[in-house]
Order: sequence, then structure tokens, then C-alpha cells
Amino acid sequence: MSYAGKNLKYIRKQREWTQEEMANQLQIKRSLVGAYEEERAEPRLEVMETICAKFSISLEEFLFQDLALLSANGEDSSGSNNSYMERRRALKSDKSISLASMVTFVPVKAAAGYLAGYADPEFLDELNTFTLPMLAPGDYRAFEILGDSMLPTPSGSVIVGEKVGSFKEVKNSNTYIVVSNADGVVYKRIITNDDRSNTGKEDKLTLLSDNPLYEPYQVNATDIVEIWKAVYIIHKAGAQPMWNVDQLAGVVNNLQDQITSLKKKLN
Repeated sequence: MSYAGKNLKYIRKQREWTQEEMANQLQIKRSLVGAYEEERAEPRLEVMETICAKFSISLEEFLFQDLALLSANGEDSSGSNNSYMERRRALKSDKSISLASMVTFVPVKAAAGYLAGYADPEFLDELNTFTLPMLAPGDYRAFEILGDSMLPTPSGSVIVGEKVGSFKEVKNSNTYIVVSNADGVVYKRIITNDDRSNTGKEDKLTLLSDNPLYEPYQVNATDIVEIWKAVYIIHKAGAQPMWNVDQLAGVVNNLQDQITSLKKKLN
């Protein structure tokens, strides 16, 4: 017996979402959510994988365990008095696991909700975590990036970042994950102003792409809610940035324009 439809409805009700809101979270039609919950159709495998990743449950639990009953009884399938989320929190608080090496992962599908939930423990608890034992003690988070604006870093890479406490800690031309109210989550180089005050405050930060086809732009410092300094980049083995002829021609033209502009300034 599959509990997929019942569990989907339970997860939605727990968050007080409408079927439309759940459909938006899963990027499917609202009618499909209704069909799944009413057990008129079984969710496709890719939909179930999205649900499991987004709400931090295993495929086995989603299909074969009644999540509502488990939460009501406080038991898991083995009979222990722990719901899934309680077991997850217990794992995170396990003293035998180094918290310094525990990294919360923000996939692209969760990036839209990250701006509202970045400081919400319940939202963060729903995200998957992994460990990197080589990390020094600190506060780390990992973000999946898409697009070619930071080539040669390929689209789909995961940027592991360390939390930056203040603008004073930002180093000129280094790469960072920047979370802002205007742009959400972006991965860029930060160009700092030379006249920053001793407090490390400035009105604007310039964000620069490694791909010269993209123009640099500025963001208001007051609009930024988080900055994470890139410390590791993870991507699939064999992933190679793809440059087509038009892109390469654009890069050359862009560099020529920059050299011409620089020469005019020097003269």
C-alpha cells in the first residue's frame, strides 16, 4: 500500500498551504496535487524525488509510512519514540558529529524560499545536510548555482561558503554567495570601494561575473541580508564549461572595448 497521496496532503496541511501553493513549490499543475491527494493518480518518480528532497524525507518513508500517524504517536517504523524530524534534529545535535563539518545544502529548487526562510530554524531543518571533514570550525552553507555568468565555473556547481559577519571582512575581488532582497541568491565576485570607512560600511557593492559577457552591477548594502565567502566548489567529474563561437567572439570584443576605454583614461 502506498501512502504517497496521504503523505502529500499531510505535508501540505502541516504548512497550511493551499493546493495551488504546494503545486508552485513542486512546479506542477494544481490539478495534479488534487489527483495525488485523492489517490486518483500516483505521483511520478521525479515528483516524489522532489518532495523527498524538499521536505527531507526518504522515498521509502514517503511511500510506505503514514507520516501523520508517526507524528501523532511519536514513533518511527522501528518502534522508537521519535518522529522523522525529531530523529533528524537529534542527528544534528549528536556530539559525536563535528558541527564544524556539517553543511546545510540549498538546492536551486529551495533558493526561491531561502530569502524568507534563511533565519528560520524550521525552514533550515527541512534542508538536507552533508559533511566536509576538511573544513575548519565555522558557519558554512552550500548553494547550487545555475547559468554561465561565472564560467569557467560550470552551471550546476555547488558553492560551499563560510558566513561573513560584516562588510569589513569582504576582500576585494574574491568570490561570494550574496543573498539580497533584490536578486535573491547569486554567486559573484565582489569589488569593494577603496574609500570604505573603518567600520567596513559602504553604500553599494559592485558584483562582477567571471564571464565578461555579463556587465558588472551594483547592489545597495542595506539590501543585502547574507554574504558567504566561497571556500570550496563542487561539481560533477568531467563537467566542462561550454563556450560557443559567438560567446568567444563576444569575450574578445568585450576585452577590446575595455582596453580601448582604459587607454583613453590613461591618455
